[in-house]
Amino acid sequence: MSDISLTASMRSNLLSLQNTQSLMDRTQERLATGNKVNSALDNPSSYYTARSLNNRANDLSALMDSMGQAIQTIKAADEGIETITAFAEQAKAVAQAAADTTDVDERKNYAAQFQTILDQIEGVIEDAGYKGINLLNGGTLSVKFNEDGTNKLDIEGKDAKTGLALANTKTGADATTKWGADGATATTAIEASITAATTMINTLRSWATEFGNNNSIIQNREDFTESMINVLTEGADKLTLADMNEESANMLALQTRQQLAINSLSLASQAAQSVLQLF
Repeated sequence: MSDISLTASMRSNLLSLQNTQSLMDRTQERLATGNKVNSALDNPSSYYTARSLNNRANDLSALMDSMGQAIQTIKAADEGIETITAFAEQAKAVAQAAADTTDVDERKNYAAQFQTILDQIEGVIEDAGYKGINLLNGGTLSVKFNEDGTNKLDIEGKDAKTGLALANTKTGADATTKWGADGATATTAIEASITAATTMINTLRSWATEFGNNNSIIQNREDFTESMINVLTEGADKLTLADMNEESANMLALQTRQQLAINSLSLASQAAQSVLQLF
């Protein structure tokens, strides 16, 4: 207050107490938040740089989620390929068994089995999708690796129903007629099915290799992105995080300084109090 006069010594001690309290408030905030930079007022350069680094880390984290889902999409297609391959091998074995017998009824039975297996293959193709993308039924997958999408991998799906030459292997309603025929007609039809099944198996193996390579690319980029997120986060932390040991030591020192300032202020006030002894 303007109508109260303080001695120079008291004013000096009061100012010291105020400065000490300000430093204690700042140190308490750092201890509470764990950050030495909590706003742009603390250090504009460090604050905005750290925020930019954290924003990019968050963007990359979202991309990692997308990469993970892309891997699952490829895995779904790969599971489909493995199952179809098993069916194709089974179909080939059935056709081979039909070729090894001359009994017409047995061949007709094998033809029905062959037909059932091919129906299952079509069912697997239909069911091999993941989150609306089916890489075995003409679907495509695009995986972004950076924030603006300039670095990405486009994976073209397969039209498995036609790509596997099912039309050539599927005998249809006249299966029993073709395989149950006598002479060269039945040998020719069965051999064509065996050849088509073999081609199907080779094609599936080729697709499995292609999808496997794409899967490895995405996994490698996922690992790289995770490392980049750690680098960005660590960089931001170095700009903003407080040294808790240092701040704890600062608090103890400030508490000591505060107590000493209070004692000094008390001593300074004693000189003014001595005037009362004159009355």
